[in-house]
Amino acid sequence: MTLPVPARVGLQNPLAEIQRPVHAELDRVVERMWAVVHDDNALIQDVNRHLQRMQGKLLRPTLLLLANATGARRSTVAIDHAAVIELIHLATLVHDDSVDHSGLRRGMPTVNAAFSHQVSVMMGDFIYSRAVRHLVRLGELEALQVIAEASNTMTVGELWQLATIDALAFDEAEYYRLNHAKTATLMSAACEVGAMCGAPEHREALARYGERLGMAFQVADDLLDYVEGQEITGKPSGADLREHKVTLPLIAALPNMSVGARADVEALFASAVPDDEGISRVVGHVVAAGGIEYARQRGESFALEAEEAVIGLPESAARTALLELVGYVLDRRW
Repeated sequence: MTLPVPARVGLQNPLAEIQRPVHAELDRVVERMWAVVHDDNALIQDVNRHLQRMQGKLLRPTLLLLANATGARRSTVAIDHAAVIELIHLATLVHDDSVDHSGLRRGMPTVNAAFSHQVSVMMGDFIYSRAVRHLVRLGELEALQVIAEASNTMTVGELWQLATIDALAFDEAEYYRLNHAKTATLMSAACEVGAMCGAPEHREALARYGERLGMAFQVADDLLDYVEGQEITGKPSGADLREHKVTLPLIAALPNMSVGARADVEALFASAVPDDEGISRVVGHVVAAGGIEYARQRGESFALEAEEAVIGLPESAARTALLELVGYVLDRRW
């Protein structure tokens, strides 16, 4: 079977430089991913080709491979684990885009936009089931246990979000719980599984690193929605507000807003289709009320905790890369 393999990860940007210690392995991860979900069904092949053109930055496989490389023994089974982690992540993106009725991701039509919502839901299920089947066939049951627990937590997190009735009553503690479920838990699982097969003595520290990094990552992502444009994030600026999603900058700003500013926020959330002018006004209120600065400080705090989790590991290129990743997630301009 010959599979189309995307171009090798380049070395022209900060993330690619961080990925250098596991550069060749990432190419093998991509090959393995598409081998796992290959099928003779014509529709599956069409969707897979579409998804290959939307390939992301392989952050979670990078975490797994770097965690694997921090120990004395570097296991080749990490390639399979990394492929499975990325497939799980991909399945969640396909489902999320369908749930949110998103039309674009990474500058390309989403699966639900290019095909249909039905195809999107079923392909998400297919990708997830193929990933799980691959681990079972390998007999990697301990890794399966960690990944299955993370997947369950992610699903419950999505349901928490859907069950929110009053978005503007969403508080900071609930925000962190949601971020842990939807983002940090899979990054933690990636690091933990990588440690299990290559650096078991660092398993707890690396799991902690991945969880804290994931929290910093999500705060930084939510900040980008307020402070950067489509050329940076690959999605329209203000997309969270457009979808009535409450994230940390708004949560932190609301108590400090004037009555008029709060009225603008409430009007935006009452509008079925918020316009650009309304979004710009709310963003301005969030900035003026200190929401951006507060969120930035909290992201930096999570990042510091991630650094502290791995600073005591033996010196290596992998540990250096993990520490550099902390800075990258706080300033993702690539």
